[in-house]
Parts: sequence; C-alpha cells; structure tokens
Amino acid sequence: MVLLFLHKAELVEQRTQMQLRSVHHRFPWPSVIRLSAYLRVPYKQIELSRKNILRRDSFRCQYCGTHQTPLTVDHVIPRSRGGMDTWENLVCACIRCNNRKGSRTPEEATMKLLSVPKRPHHVLFLKHYLGKVDESWRPYMFMD
Repeated sequence: MVLLFLHKAELVEQRTQMQLRSVHHRFPWPSVIRLSAYLRVPYKQIELSRKNILRRDSFRCQYCGTHQTPLTVDHVIPRSRGGMDTWENLVCACIRCNNRKGSRTPEEATMKLLSVPKRPHHVLFLKHYLGKVDESWRPYMFMD
C-alpha cells in the first residue's frame, strides 16, 4: 500500500472482496502490483535444511512414494563414501527405505529414485511454501 501511495508502483490486480478504508476514502486491496522502478536485488539462496528438503520433495519418500511419517533425510551417495550435504545428494525417505538402503547407493540397494534431486527454483519453492496460489497471480509468476 505504501508503494502505491508513493506512486512507486501501480495496481495491476485487486481483490474485489476486500478494501482498505480510512475515515473518508476506500482503496482497493492490491493483489498484484507493478513497480515503476526496480533496483536489482540478488535472489536469496534457499537454505539447505531438513525442513526444506522435505518441502522440496512434497513430504514424500523418494524411494517408495509414501507420505507416512516420520520421514528422514537420506544421502543418495552415503557420507561414508564421500557424499556431501547438497541439494543434489539429499532426498526425503521413510525410515523403512532409509534403513533398507543403509550405506549403499540406490543402484547397489536396487532402489530407484522417484525423481532426480536438484536445487529448487525460488518461485516454485515459494509456491509450495505458500500452498495455494491466488489464481489472479498465475499470469505474472511464470508457473505454467
């Protein structure tokens, strides 16, 4: 709202069922705004953490596909074999699959990964973090 009042942004989409009211005026509630000028700010890297690994993998075991808790984080290439703590080497796994795989690679344990682990894109990660994204945002987020 401050950016709109200072004319540093313009209203693109509004929420029709909501308004910001003062004593004498009613203002539309913004849903999407466009900045008039933009100072380039580098994107923050998504922190590598247990919670973010589980979130990236949609709280689903990457070996059997179960959503049953408790879930753990598994090293695709075990740490005992030089596997690092990276986005590409960590996956969500149920305790049963993690114990079954042990200190072996998925190929040695004859266990196939459901998806290739990779660093999440910040926009898609934001979508998962927020849950349901407002439909009016879809054309502006490049998510289709």
